[in-house]
Formats: sequence, structure tokens, C-alpha cells
Amino acid sequence: MKIAQKSIKFLTIVAIALFSISGYAVDSDKNQDPQKDGGQVNTKTEVEEYILHHIKDSHDFSLFSYTSDSRERKHFGFPLPVILWSSEGLVTFMSSEFHHNDDGHVIVEKDGLKFAKIHSKIYELDSDAATVAFDDTHHATNAHKVLDFSITKSAFGLILIGALMLLWFSKLARQYKTKKVPTGFGRILEPLVLYVRDEIARPNIGEKHYRRFTGYLLTVFFFIWILNLAGLTPLGFNVTGQLAVTACLAIFTLVIYTVSGTKGYWMHMIWMPGVPFLIRPVLAIIELAGALVIKPFSLLVRLFANISAGHIVVMSLIAIMFTLQESLGVVGATGLSLLLSFFITLIEVLVAFLQAYIFTMLSALFIGMAVDDHKHH
Repeated sequence: MKIAQKSIKFLTIVAIALFSISGYAVDSDKNQDPQKDGGQVNTKTEVEEYILHHIKDSHDFSLFSYTSDSRERKHFGFPLPVILWSSEGLVTFMSSEFHHNDDGHVIVEKDGLKFAKIHSKIYELDSDAATVAFDDTHHATNAHKVLDFSITKSAFGLILIGALMLLWFSKLARQYKTKKVPTGFGRILEPLVLYVRDEIARPNIGEKHYRRFTGYLLTVFFFIWILNLAGLTPLGFNVTGQLAVTACLAIFTLVIYTVSGTKGYWMHMIWMPGVPFLIRPVLAIIELAGALVIKPFSLLVRLFANISAGHIVVMSLIAIMFTLQESLGVVGATGLSLLLSFFITLIEVLVAFLQAYIFTMLSALFIGMAVDDHKHH
């Protein structure tokens, strides 16, 4: 039984590594000229552009690409809804109207308005503009930004993972009500739920208050962990590598421990007892800056930086098979790439869990500091 379990774990990790490599190999840089080399990513410059493009958000969802016999690049995926607030109000259309072009050369006309996508951002063009005009620094001179409420690839990932979590944990809750003992997939979720409750929430928040915040901590832990694992698949998710997402999660934690803070918590922060009166205002500034700025900033940057760096490292190692073919040969470069990317992917599987654990642990610690009684003897 133990050997079988180890084999399953090993095969799962191998599958994730190979899926990551295949996701890199079959996709293409949409900004390339398809007539040049069929859209393939071969040179060092193309690899760097591809990696930076991969970790960014997108208005469409591409699953894979291939080059046809006629050297035409074919993309498989599906468009996502574009929702804009323009100078004339709300405008909606599908991202497929941009024809997978990220340079802004395809202009979409909708409700008498013109829109172009420039560097993955959507702009509204002047009414008399027929093309996008750029200055010497490649900034559009005849377009201005609009409020973008589109369902991007990251937003789609958030909705998808959120729906799956709602389904899984609703089923787990129903099993507790009826059978008292979880079955099926619930057996996998139960020990993780107990771990977050007993090893993170209870010791850091305390017996008196931990039940109030366990639901939030469970949500954050599973949400970040599953999204991190989804980022290792060919789906191309990099949700937790988006600064807006990690900032939103950090703000949730900030609001919770700020609103839940006891009188003693705020008194110790604003007018700390036991220290000279002249030093108390200085300490108050430091404490307020730590609670309102430094703590949430550390939460959002740690998650964002580690996940983004992991994606860049894995894809850079995969790119060895293209960039070192001349010096190592096709077999040597491919073998080295597979070996290094495999071991880094193993580490990334651990990092996916570790970053979810750290974010949840620090959130529980900050909440515990806020709801503590702060009694002095």
C-alpha cells in the first residue's frame, strides 16, 4: 500500500512537470510574425518576451496552438467578455474581435466607438482615428484609457476555482450533516480542514476567538493553494502571480484584523503603556504604519513575488532546450531542460503549499494579535 501511494505521488508530480513543459512547447507568442517561423519561440529574445507575456493577464483564454502546413498559426481556446466603461457609457463585446492581436493594430468598432488593445490594455481611440498613432516611446497619442471590468483569464480562474471550492465544501458539509463521516473526496479535504483549524487558527488566535475566523482562514488557504497548483498546469493560470489579486487578499486580512481589534489592541498601538510619554507618539506612528501598511504589504508582496519568480524560473529552464541547442545539441539541451525543470517543478509543488500556509499563518497571527486581551499584570 505504501509503495502504491508513493508511486501515485511520483506519477502525479511527473505529470505536472510534463504538462508544464508541454504547455510551454505548444503555445506561441501572439505578437510574432506567423510568416517568419510559424510562430515558434526559438531565440533568446523570443523566449524572454514569451515568459513576460505568459505571467501577465490576458483578455482571452488560449489552451494550445500549432502551426498548420501552410505556416499559419492556429490558436485553440475561447474568448472572454470585454466589459468597458467608455466616454459614452457601458460597452461590451467578446475578446475574439481583437483577433488575438496584442499590439493594438486591430481596431474594434462598437456602438460608434473605437477600441484598440495595446500591450494587453484596452484604449478608446479618438473618433477621427483610423489607426493607432505612437510617439517615440511607443505610447499611443490618439487614445486614452477606459475603465476595464472585463472577465480576464485571471478573473475566469478566480470564478472557476471559487465555484469548485463552493461545490466541494458544500458537499463536505452535507456529508457531516447526514453521515457524520465524510466519504469520497471529502476524506481528502477533512484532514486539511482540521490541520488549518488545529494547527493555524487555534494556536495563533486562541481558544476564545478562533472559531470566528476559521472560515476565512480555510477559504484563504484552499483558495491560494489550489490557484498555485493550477498555475503549474498547461491552463496557463497565474492568478496568484497578479499583484491585484494578492493585494485584494491582503486587504481582506487588513480589514478583518482592523475591524476586530479590541480596545486594548488599539490602546497599546496608539498610546503604549509602560514607556516614557515622549516616546509614545513615535511608537504610535511606527505601530500604525506596521499595522496598516507594512503587514498587508508583506502579505501581498511575498505571495506575488514567490509565485511569479517560480513561473519565470520553470519556464526559463524549459527554454534551455531552445537556447542551448547550438552548444549542447538537441538531445543534450532537451535532456538538461527536462531534468532541471522536473526538479524545479517538484520544488514548485512544495512552494504552492508553502505560500498558502505562510499567508494563512500570518493572517491568523495578525488577527490573533488584534483580538488578544492585552492584559498587563
